[in-house]
Amino acid sequence: MSQSLVDYGCPAQILLVDDNRSDAELAKLGFDQVSMTVQLHHVLNGVECMAFLRKQGQYADAPTPDLVLLDLNMPCMNGFEVLEELQRDKGLQCFPVVVMTTSDLEQDIARAYQLGCQSYIVKPMSFDSFASLLQTLADYWFSVVVLPEKTTAGRNRRPASTVIGGTVY
Repeated sequence: MSQSLVDYGCPAQILLVDDNRSDAELAKLGFDQVSMTVQLHHVLNGVECMAFLRKQGQYADAPTPDLVLLDLNMPCMNGFEVLEELQRDKGLQCFPVVVMTTSDLEQDIARAYQLGCQSYIVKPMSFDSFASLLQTLADYWFSVVVLPEKTTAGRNRRPASTVIGGTVY
């Protein structure tokens, strides 16, 4: 019988890929208000994202994320390039990716879906709207959706905390 992530009784592992440290801090504050335990990890660009997902270098002991929140406009490797790389790498195709960005351009939305994102969210302007969005996102992805066993079975079980830029909260 399939179960949602919350049925496993462990924190949801979320990888936030965003070059804006202020947005990452807002996400941390927003996830602190959600009704379930979330462990948030933050990387600044697509290159770091791929290293995290592949458990390379400083991310060798990184937990396997249950969900990737991906910004589009970043240096080094942008969100579209991350989506392209995820499609090419069969070992990484199972990760649910939600694009969470400021762009509401139709061509960005269409391209992100063509490249395999599961959802596209335009970041709201107010913190209250953002916090509400994160609660809805967490409810959907971790209470309703059944994730592939590959992402939940091999997870590092760690105590609940938030990790932003290498700092555990």
